[in-house]
Amino acid sequence: MGNSPPTPESRQKGKVKCQLLTQQRRIGRCLTSRGEERDLACRLTLREDEGRVERLITSIHLSRPENYLSIYQSGCNFTCRKCHSWYFSQVADGRWFSPEEIAQICQDYEKKVTLVEPRERATSWHAHDSCRCCGWCVVKGERSSGCPGVLESGQVLLSPQGWGPARNIVAFTGGDLTCRPPFYARCAQLIKERTSLWVLIETNGYGLTPENLRMLKDAGVDSFWLDIKAYHNEVHRWLTGCSNEEVLKLPGRLKEMGFVLEVLSLYIPEVVESDQLRLIARLLAGVDADIPFTILAFFPQYLMKAYRPPNVEEMVNAYEEVRAEGLSRVRLGNIGVFVRREDELQLLEKRVDPEAF
Repeated sequence: MGNSPPTPESRQKGKVKCQLLTQQRRIGRCLTSRGEERDLACRLTLREDEGRVERLITSIHLSRPENYLSIYQSGCNFTCRKCHSWYFSQVADGRWFSPEEIAQICQDYEKKVTLVEPRERATSWHAHDSCRCCGWCVVKGERSSGCPGVLESGQVLLSPQGWGPARNIVAFTGGDLTCRPPFYARCAQLIKERTSLWVLIETNGYGLTPENLRMLKDAGVDSFWLDIKAYHNEVHRWLTGCSNEEVLKLPGRLKEMGFVLEVLSLYIPEVVESDQLRLIARLLAGVDADIPFTILAFFPQYLMKAYRPPNVEEMVNAYEEVRAEGLSRVRLGNIGVFVRREDELQLLEKRVDPEAF
């Protein structure tokens, strides 16, 4: 026992408590590395001094297939076994950015926007129905067979992750420290003052307490992409180190507060399968049947490299079971993970609506 690694709670002794603890919530599973040092993510990737706040950011660029400006943050309040961004979310990496610097980047980005979306489409989910990010219209001068036919070729730009439009949305992604909302609030406030961009936060939901949500709402945050890791609490704890008791309350809370909401869950064979995805869908349908829901195919990464990805039959069955719960907007993601052969594509096309993949 004397050689056991320190827990996040034990590291709080003799120091200022994290904001979750001051709100009578349990601290996240948020130990982050910097060389040989291990400390809370907010101590290694967030700094505040006399009202000035800065965040450690790994990169900022126009992302695909979301087609919006993404701010990739280092440090996170979860330690997810499946994390595909572990090399910067679990490890302090990047450079320090102030909200003022981020607002300036957003001002510059707004000048490049080629697709203006209304607020209700300030999601990743809605990017799919305007562009498939193939670039055919630019490279070949013609539309691909799967093109939605919404954009002109002049609206399609090349970014570090490929072709697509630049939508009028800025998103905070990567690591999640919404448990420390002043940084996000200040960024949102300045972005709203200086641009017409919508502000989206991709989140695991753990830091979105009612108090924190009110601060973000007042600052102008428009939408959330909520990643519900699992429905069963014991599975969620195994995957992330934390309970999902409060996370499962968020869909109703976010909709009541007027935020735009979309939800994502991974299909992980033997861990999160159709039974849990169906229960998540039932929860969402009970709030609003129009909440966009993406079922993303897991691929082995980080501490779960021994686990296999789902196959096409599993993904299609999950899609059908989720739709049966009443959700009207369901999509499958990471198609290349589970569709590798012509017969698998035929099965997908036979049983899944064309706009859902």
